[in-house]
Amino acid sequence: MTADFFWAPRPKPTRGPKPALTLDEIADAAIAVADAEGLAAVSMQRVAADLGYTKMSLYRYVPGKAELVAAMLERAMSTPPALPHGWRAALTTWAESMLTRLAGHPWALEVMALGGRPVGPTEVAWLESALAALPTGLTGAERMDVVATLAWHVRGTAAEAGTGETEFTASVGRILREHADRYPNVASAFADVASRGGADQAFHFGLNRFFDGVEAYLERV
Repeated sequence: MTADFFWAPRPKPTRGPKPALTLDEIADAAIAVADAEGLAAVSMQRVAADLGYTKMSLYRYVPGKAELVAAMLERAMSTPPALPHGWRAALTTWAESMLTRLAGHPWALEVMALGGRPVGPTEVAWLESALAALPTGLTGAERMDVVATLAWHVRGTAAEAGTGETEFTASVGRILREHADRYPNVASAFADVASRGGADQAFHFGLNRFFDGVEAYLERV
């Protein structure tokens, strides 16, 4: 794994044919495979074949799979969005944008969990964006903790989105028709949702309660 893959200047060949591919083109081809078949289907050989090149020719641009998946994540996440004024609104936009991009590429969660991959400028830009939006009054460690907690909430929501939550809710509803007396708190919550609505708001509910906590903490320090 080349830790400075995204940061070291790339040598320009002085002899031979000009590069026929770009790193973005390679990453896009790999993303197409992962979106359709999952991250396990991505390999140097598969991506090279889809691009019409040999596996060995791809190594001219990407040293190995660790760098390839890192380049995929950089392309999939893209640049962070422009943020509105006000730290709560800004971080809400930041979190919503990250969730949207993760939802579009579910394999990105798996890449984020991988060790031994180079970190690129896009990942650092997302961190910079969130840190810049935070209110004053927090220490450096606290600022990092706020962003980490926010990112965990986004990733957790994105992970749950692919686990059949709607099917689970429907199944519990069917069970309650005959067994509500065994689960009175579940039955009460479901009945309240049925009468007043408010379902499927966990993402924003969590965001707002987290921000409430940050505000309360800032009032004490």
